Amino acid sequence: QVQLVESGGGLVQAGGSLRLSCAASGRTFSSYGVGWFRQAPGKEREFVGHIRQSTGYTYYADFVKGRFTISRDNAKNTVDLQMNSLKSEDTAVYYCAAKIGSIVGYDDPRFYNSWGQGTQVTVSS
Repeated sequence: QVQLVESGGGLVQAGGSLRLSCAASGRTFSSYGVGWFRQAPGKEREFVGHIRQSTGYTYYADFVKGRFTISRDNAKNTVDLQMNSLKSEDTAVYYCAAKIGSIVGYDDPRFYNSWGQGTQVTVSS
């Protein structure tokens, strides 16, 4: 398994931007697909986006399409989540997670093997 650490969270005004980073340890990071999830108080953890290990193809939840972008640098063992046009409803703890194997379950947290500790994103209106 890989160990994951998120960074880059903080407080931002609505309409602003933040860039989250997920740093991984382990020489096989390039073999893992990486997903971003978020969890707001009192709500279930929800899928934000995923980047595949081999092709770098990305998938996004409908509510972030056109606003969020995921990228990865396998040489640096990092996956970034660029968030633009932030809204108050984007306020949540954001987690990165890694899964190995097929793309099946890319939007389901139960299919992920490793999780970071999360980073808080607060968007003020």
